[in-house]
Amino acid sequence: MPQGSLEVSLVRAKGLEDMDTFGKMDPYVIMTLKTQEQKSSVATGHGSEPVWNENFVFNVSKGAEELKLKIMDSDIAFDDFVGEAQIPLRAVFQKGNIPPTAYNVVRDKVFKGEIKVGLTFTPEGGSSPVYGRDESYGGWKQSSPGRDRHSSDDERDDRRRRGKSHGRRRHSSDED
Repeated sequence: MPQGSLEVSLVRAKGLEDMDTFGKMDPYVIMTLKTQEQKSSVATGHGSEPVWNENFVFNVSKGAEELKLKIMDSDIAFDDFVGEAQIPLRAVFQKGNIPPTAYNVVRDKVFKGEIKVGLTFTPEGGSSPVYGRDESYGGWKQSSPGRDRHSSDDERDDRRRRGKSHGRRRHSSDED
């Protein structure tokens, strides 16, 4: 799993089930990545069509596989749970960026609206926004497209001239 930072662009939600009997709901979002939690502002008076346009940054460590978004309705007495969305992070780790995309909000396996979120992953060190290219897997290095898997002809000829062929040394007693 990659390590780095994940920027979450919380854009808006639509079609959320209004939890308030009187007036409009005042939604906010609690975002969780492993043990990290961040909270958006309350979209007061926006009802079931809130707009946030807020950005949040999470530290990504090993084992981070999904971002959980819990949509709540802010009330005076206690806040109501509207629904949640779970976003798998594999695609953003591979691509580096997922433009704002609508994700289903569900509660008790029932659709309760959608939430639009954009994601940007920056690997530790910031060298490349893409995870998974030219990675080392258990001592083997993955080839990039267009890269020859085998040694060049010049490298092979050099090894033969030095007396190495097919992983063994040539001895003067070896027959040609």
